[in-house]
Amino acid sequence: MNILYPICCGIDVHKKFVVATLINSNSDGTFTDHTETFSTMTNDLIRLKQWLESFNCKDVAMESTGKYWIPVFNILEDSCNITLANPRFVKNMPGKKTDPNDSRWLGKLHRHGLVPGSFIPPKDIRQLRELTRYRTKLTNMRSSEKNRLQNSLTVCNIMLSNVVSDTSGLSSRKIIEALLNGEDLSPDNLREFVHGKLHKKIPDLQEALNGKLTEHQISKIKVILEHFFQINECLAEVDLLILEKTKPYQYYISLLETIPGIKQKAAQTILSEIGTDMSVFFSDQHLCSWAGVSPRNNQSAGKKKSTKIGEGDSYLKPILCQCANAAVKSKSSFLCAKYKSVASRRGHKKAIIAVARVMLVAIYHMFKNNEPFKDMGHDNYSKMISDQKQRAMVKELESLGYKVEKVVK
Repeated sequence: MNILYPICCGIDVHKKFVVATLINSNSDGTFTDHTETFSTMTNDLIRLKQWLESFNCKDVAMESTGKYWIPVFNILEDSCNITLANPRFVKNMPGKKTDPNDSRWLGKLHRHGLVPGSFIPPKDIRQLRELTRYRTKLTNMRSSEKNRLQNSLTVCNIMLSNVVSDTSGLSSRKIIEALLNGEDLSPDNLREFVHGKLHKKIPDLQEALNGKLTEHQISKIKVILEHFFQINECLAEVDLLILEKTKPYQYYISLLETIPGIKQKAAQTILSEIGTDMSVFFSDQHLCSWAGVSPRNNQSAGKKKSTKIGEGDSYLKPILCQCANAAVKSKSSFLCAKYKSVASRRGHKKAIIAVARVMLVAIYHMFKNNEPFKDMGHDNYSKMISDQKQRAMVKELESLGYKVEKVVK
């Protein structure tokens, strides 16, 4: 096999220490290896860097173990070409698993270029990604507190969620505050609390509020509401930090916002996950596979097995699906036509994944060619599908021996 990296290193990463094996190729094709163990303290990681420099080693492969690879990457980023490996793709032979053997195996694979590297965006994009992922976590925590509040009301026979669409809305918050304070919720008092269309639902609200909050649930709801408002404050601060980080990328944000269904926050999240340099992906298909919005290949003995989509990026895929759900509401758009075409045959969920894939392919080419989204429209998609069906029918007739000619009217 060809030797791509004559001098390279494999690093097995753990929480408290790393095991590094340096592979040094000889002129006859053999190699010698040197194994050392370093702690994950900064001074020892600097010693690891100096140890690599003493052998003139510039090419390093290491496993992406949790968050533990990041301190090592921070130290070696400036001096080495680092390939970050998914542990699934570089497993050693069964029965030979030790830390030195793992690092040696990783080094031997990397010597021949057999370690597929993971996508590591530039430093500023990584910092933006940390913020957008933290915002996602905070949003999920806020949703959990909303559900917790609703559950506390339900167990006390207060069915507020049966009447109002959002138990965290302005009218609902005023009603819940009145319940916690033990105020009288007569029809006249309810009219002061509710807004808009809820004025027509006063009798239903009275029926829904015919329950009793226990002291235990009152104390619990107060804690829930306090935490809910704290999360809102944290989200506001994180939003400001994200806005500051995305200032150099406003052009790309504006490009993403030309796609139906994508607004500012979604654009920020998509940008933080894929970056702006599309050359790191071989093609739009590679990007879709990496994101987890394309079917997997699973074929053996001429038989196709499950082709369900892969796991992909657990932050990018959900936001793409959210944007796809919003985009298909635009009845005149190409994306809506695509959704209807797939949903009629495969159902809603698969249609949304198909639309998310179309959006990601568009994003790839928009970033690569620096151009905004061009919506082909609903009618053009229908015409394109009609032409495809026509070509398929003609091809089938010709395979049966018929000669097909187009009649021009």
